[in-house]
Amino acid sequence: MPSVKSAQATPTTFPTNDLNDSPREWHVDVTQEGCRVDHLLAKETGLPKQRIKDAMQKGAVWVTRGYTARVRRASRSTRLGDQIHLYYDVRILSENPTPSVLVADEVGYSIWAKPYGVRSQGSKWGDHCTVHRWAEQHLKPQRTAYTIHRLDRAAQGLILIAHKKSVASQLAHLFEKRDVEKSYVAIARGRFDVDTHSTRLDGDVEEKPALTLVDSALYSEDCDTTRLALRIETGRKHQIRRHLSDAGHPVVGDRLYGESSQTEDLQLYAVRLSFTCPLTGENRTYSLPERWLPSD
Repeated sequence: MPSVKSAQATPTTFPTNDLNDSPREWHVDVTQEGCRVDHLLAKETGLPKQRIKDAMQKGAVWVTRGYTARVRRASRSTRLGDQIHLYYDVRILSENPTPSVLVADEVGYSIWAKPYGVRSQGSKWGDHCTVHRWAEQHLKPQRTAYTIHRLDRAAQGLILIAHKKSVASQLAHLFEKRDVEKSYVAIARGRFDVDTHSTRLDGDVEEKPALTLVDSALYSEDCDTTRLALRIETGRKHQIRRHLSDAGHPVVGDRLYGESSQTEDLQLYAVRLSFTCPLTGENRTYSLPERWLPSD
């Protein structure tokens, strides 16, 4: 398994007066064959070409040609009937990605440690601050990246990225069948007592069944918090955060399901992924580096 690696992001800056601009979008019907996408958008929007190229690199430009997909190459030529879309939000485009850390490179897929604040997936406004885009730009050799599962933007920890469509399909199938064991650590408010084996938290989430298992608890009297080891049998949105909040022990730093006035980062960590590798048939377990975890 390769050692943990990191890289530095290159900051992007925009003129201060641009930061007050509201998000804007343009949808341009192509009426002339063979135009460069960046030249066409610069003409239609009045934005500098360099700004257009930056937006393209950051995933804010799309082309509809039978189907809609991102276009990043500024020199891409248009065809009659194309429609070019620019989703321009200076606040998003001026964000600089926090480096994700490579935990393991298995060629067909890779495992990354996602920092606090990094997105699992992008939007029409851009994808440059996502784990999958960081993987595409920093893996050696470079490869296309496909998102398999998600982790809350405020959470930290392991995330799995595929690099071939066939591998992405196989890995996604493992998640659908619940054949991936996902383990977490959370720091929760108050004293949380665990039953002899584990405590089940099984309240519905968004009207769908959800099950969280709390395997162990370590209470800190000084902080009045409990360090919990958890597993989830389902993958509902904000499942752990909702279950712990409903149990009266919200995650420290959870301003959505706990106290909104908190200043700490969310203390929720995806610490382990275990599954049978669809490429080799071998059992694989990947763990979050210890330095990412909170001290006891």
